Amino acid sequence: MTENTKIALITGASRGLGFFLAETLAPAYHIVAVAKTTGALEELDDRIQAKGGQATLAPMDVTNPDAMAHLCRGIYDRWGHVDLWAHTAVYAQLLSPADHMDPKDFDRTILTNVTATGKLIPMIAPLLNMAPAPADVLFFDDPLAGEKFFGAYGASKAAQIAMAKSWQAETQTVEKAPRVHILSPRPMPTATRARFFPGEDKSALAHPREEAPRLLKEAGIL
Repeated sequence: MTENTKIALITGASRGLGFFLAETLAPAYHIVAVAKTTGALEELDDRIQAKGGQATLAPMDVTNPDAMAHLCRGIYDRWGHVDLWAHTAVYAQLLSPADHMDPKDFDRTILTNVTATGKLIPMIAPLLNMAPAPADVLFFDDPLAGEKFFGAYGASKAAQIAMAKSWQAETQTVEKAPRVHILSPRPMPTATRARFFPGEDKSALAHPREEAPRLLKEAGIL
């Protein structure tokens, strides 16, 4: 790894959009891949190495603040900064009418999609602020918020994106501050979507392998 290698932190890197964002960004970035599934992270590492890139695997849960704080300290000690953070970690509650939401599932939805995001932003922001050039932050909106049966998931994504929009507004005129991007992926055949629409015809959906470079180009990163 050269001194000019950039550092990309991908939270939720084991599958779907996060997996292919990591693969697309390598080898221009050294990938710090965070996810709970070790086997999937190892598969990602193989793909990155095949491209001539390098990855640091962090098999941990984004909802564990102590683990994530330890990771951020490790990144600081090793590299001193982060050049890009893509936050794709998400939990999808099963669809239900608003008056039938499962309390435990609701708590997990809010913990993963809202609480963890609210704790990660202050943890990761100092690393982004120390990047040699303005860093990039990627959040991903979902138009399903507010649709019927999406009460819990929709509320959690709306809250997450509200935080992202506030951070975006706060940093737009600050020199060398992170550039916060809020992107809208096309419907993809991910595990999250399969949880919502089991049996859906996937042929009409955009593959995350194609969406990853498209979204990175939209953000001006590729």
